Amino acid sequence: MKQGLAILRSVSRGLGLASVLGLGILMSTACESSVPASLPPAPELQPVVLDDTVEIAVGQTLYVPVYSYIFMVNEERTINLTTTLSIRNTSRTEPMILTAVDYHDSQGTLVRNYLENPVELGPLMATEFVIRQEDVTGGIGAAFLVDWVAHAEISEPVIEAVMINTQGNQGLSFVSIGRVIETRP
Repeated sequence: MKQGLAILRSVSRGLGLASVLGLGILMSTACESSVPASLPPAPELQPVVLDDTVEIAVGQTLYVPVYSYIFMVNEERTINLTTTLSIRNTSRTEPMILTAVDYHDSQGTLVRNYLENPVELGPLMATEFVIRQEDVTGGIGAAFLVDWVAHAEISEPVIEAVMINTQGNQGLSFVSIGRVIETRP
């Protein structure tokens, strides 16, 4: 932080107050974000068995468009993106069951399925699936298909993807919202 303040002082001589304040905020943010923070442990997803005896009240399949990379300047230059698929149970009282989280490439080919068996997401619980920045197998037209069901009527979950890349002091990020493509009674 001291080094950041020294840089701020030397740069501030030729800048106006608003620029200095903006630069100070930028330097402060950069200094704070470089300190490693411990992440909370990932939630434990409980496997469940779905057979003919289990009654399903509601369910959906969602399509979530994502991008392994995007074009920059022209189609010959690209920026790779880290993708985080976030699945959030919005019910305060009832669990939901994830039955499939599948990642497809631009041609629609299955690249990876993330679940071997259905798992339960408790009330207000969230989970995520990450595709690393260097993994561009999905291409520019990649997508997740997410299937979920519940034993009781519940509010619709929030299922979205966040894509991000940071280089130097610049970054970009955007969100892609899941779209219901199939509903189960």
